[in-house]
Amino acid sequence: MDKRFNSKYHIDVDFEVPKKLQWYYAPAFFGFWFVIYLSLVNTQINHMPKPLLRTDEASHPRDFIAQRAEDTLIELTRIGPRVVGSIANEVTTVQFFRDEVAKVQAEANDRFEFELDVQQASGAYMHWTMVNMYQGIQNVVVKLSEKGNTNENYLLINSHYDSVTGSPGAGDDGSMVVTMLEVMRVIAKSDEPLAHPIVFLFNGAEENPLQASHAFITQHKWAKNCKALINLDSAGSGGREILFQSGPNHPWLMKYYRQVPHPFANTLAEEIFQAGLIPSDTDFRIFRDYGGVPGLDMAYIFNGYVYHTKFDRVNVFPRASFQHTGDNVLALARALANAPELDDIEAHAEGHNVFYDFLGWFIIFYTATTSIIINVIVSVVALLAIGISVYFMSVRSGCSLSGVLLRFGIILGIQLVSLALAAGLALLVAVFMDAVDRSLSWFTEMWLIIGLYLFPIIVGMSLLPALYLEKTKRDPLSLGFRVQLFMHSHCVCLVILIIVLTSISIRSAYFIMLCVLFDIVALVVNLVTKWHRKAYWFAIAVMICHILPFTYFTYICTVALKTLIPMQGRSGGSSNPDLTIAILMWLFSLMFAGFIVPLIMFFRKTRTIVLCFLAGTILFIIIAVTDAGFPYQPKTSAQRYSLIYAHRILHNADGTTRTDESGVYVYPQDRRLSIAEDEIKTIGQTHKVSEFCEEEMFCGMPLYNHRWHKAREYSLWIPVNEQPQIPTAYPTLTLQETTELDGSMQRRFNFSLEGPDHMTIFVNVKNNAKLLDWSFNETLIRENEPPPHFVYFSYGLDNSALEFTIDVEKTTSTFDTPTLEIGIGGHWVHHEIARSQGLGAYLDRFPSYTYVQAWVGTYESWYF
Repeated sequence: MDKRFNSKYHIDVDFEVPKKLQWYYAPAFFGFWFVIYLSLVNTQINHMPKPLLRTDEASHPRDFIAQRAEDTLIELTRIGPRVVGSIANEVTTVQFFRDEVAKVQAEANDRFEFELDVQQASGAYMHWTMVNMYQGIQNVVVKLSEKGNTNENYLLINSHYDSVTGSPGAGDDGSMVVTMLEVMRVIAKSDEPLAHPIVFLFNGAEENPLQASHAFITQHKWAKNCKALINLDSAGSGGREILFQSGPNHPWLMKYYRQVPHPFANTLAEEIFQAGLIPSDTDFRIFRDYGGVPGLDMAYIFNGYVYHTKFDRVNVFPRASFQHTGDNVLALARALANAPELDDIEAHAEGHNVFYDFLGWFIIFYTATTSIIINVIVSVVALLAIGISVYFMSVRSGCSLSGVLLRFGIILGIQLVSLALAAGLALLVAVFMDAVDRSLSWFTEMWLIIGLYLFPIIVGMSLLPALYLEKTKRDPLSLGFRVQLFMHSHCVCLVILIIVLTSISIRSAYFIMLCVLFDIVALVVNLVTKWHRKAYWFAIAVMICHILPFTYFTYICTVALKTLIPMQGRSGGSSNPDLTIAILMWLFSLMFAGFIVPLIMFFRKTRTIVLCFLAGTILFIIIAVTDAGFPYQPKTSAQRYSLIYAHRILHNADGTTRTDESGVYVYPQDRRLSIAEDEIKTIGQTHKVSEFCEEEMFCGMPLYNHRWHKAREYSLWIPVNEQPQIPTAYPTLTLQETTELDGSMQRRFNFSLEGPDHMTIFVNVKNNAKLLDWSFNETLIRENEPPPHFVYFSYGLDNSALEFTIDVEKTTSTFDTPTLEIGIGGHWVHHEIARSQGLGAYLDRFPSYTYVQAWVGTYESWYF
């Protein structure tokens, strides 16, 4: 112990002057945290229950049998892709469910009764910016109830059996469909009570998108009786299903989710999804918005590489995932079907939840109101504890309180700049990788993110503190105290962040709250034990107290990466995906590294240690820009394209044709637009689709949905000489009659449309005409949205002609000039014959590491 003389107070003060640890202990320090990650985080993310086999059924009569679900999925996927309008989806699969429900009914306990209904429905609603219209789509609906039960409040369980073009749909969403069948079997075979009937909705048109759920909740006879929902979907294939939406405004649902054996849930996932940052949607939104049904939305999120591809097969779906999901859904179904809240759900509407699991071991949840109180209390306690710590520093060091506060202010400024520098370095790497056309280098090899983004963040967070501590090594305030001030300044930054996020109702502020809470626990321990006077004991206490938060935050960070990385392969080419990863890593580094990085300052050659991370960043950049950083692999992590081999015809007002050409429409799904450029150019001369958009309505192209229009800047049109062989007749649009409305300046156009089961209808007005009304969904008209308008139309069993009307008004010209422009896109998305006739030659031009979702189509436009 040294004795220093304090000239102001004329007292001798004892404090410890620690010697720095040798630099070669630093690898052991970092290795400690890496071992924790491998032993806890990595194992728990992949931890799954042991799947039960058919041979286990006798000893587990109340349990979900994973092998049964797997066997059922094998039979379902043998049908092949189940696209709306195809025989496979509308006939074969419907019969499959009739047969499977009959098997369940044959095994059922006599106390239960079944009612099966195959719904056919037509309707329309707004989906984002387009009218989503359907005709004759189907749902297979099964109600399971106790005989004599007159309760009219039902539990709804939903998943969809249709799939996208070319995909067998094992993960999305066949896995959830067969899980429902097995849950139905286990409940029906038991002798346990069922206070409320359960409606199992096997949804036949989710991929179109979300049409069948809209049909059920707005038209089915049981829809108004459904008081709570379990929605099951998939954005991947296997792994653990995550609960990512709850309620809304019904926190009691989490009370029952707490009973599941394998919890995996997070408020952050809910807020990210509802903010539109995920390129997907689920039926949950339809049930919520059109039926007011609260519920739980659960989905697979791992291995999103095979999502919506032909590689979404049974052989890549782990049997253990069936057990994980089946155990949870079975427990939820039993609990919610007997929940008294279903009898009066409005009485239990109490606001939003904050919910999160810890490594899948247990679930924590509380209301949003409670979270505000907790956040405020933790913030206030944190500031008080820091104030006490600063006071004790002044007492123990002999420095005046104002002197310590001055140092604290300087260090707080350095910390703010350091956090900004950390973000800046990560973003700089992201911009550089994109500038040299090497974005997505981590798409297959996730470990590259450590060097590309975590290392520069550590450099940014530690460089300025290291320089400051070196320049102030003769400061009377000891190294231990100065390092503590850096930790306190980081805590103050996080408290400010808590206050901001809480004030704007971001429930995920609980992350920051937990980070601050554990830091305050460490500080209180150090203050009580007086270890804050002894630098290394202080550091040990900090390390011990931060094991849990480090484990939790790296766990969530890994889950987020495993979810978002495959999604970047289908998020379009308009934005740099490396920026997303850089920001994500910076945000999580604030939480899992913010209180650990300052401990680097206790090692000798701190600057050298920091420079090692900088050298590591440069090394990883070199790796990423070489062939080692090539982002794709065939089958397991392919690059995605959508392709239409199309014939387009554009007519003039006088009936002549201004455009009549065939071509290949290529829609790249990710940022690496040029990686297969040479191969694509072998098809023909490429043109950006946006080149046509100034002159033609919706670019004069067979856009499949509104997302295709948003992607026009990086989509390609390649004219070719050969005309595609269309499986059936081209769409036929017939003007049946025109009728005057309220005088000569208003007119109604009556049309009839026939064509394939997937069509798009584009509507625009010409020569100062005004769109007054139409027979499609009225939202665009009511809200005075300017044309052109996009209507997506599909049908199931009912292939009758679509009859529609459009009312227009002209005030500055007559109806002798063109009034309407209508374009019709025809899409033959499930006709295998069409694939082999001409289309296959173009698909063969793409590299082996790509997956191309392709079909033939037409587009034709007219003036009326």
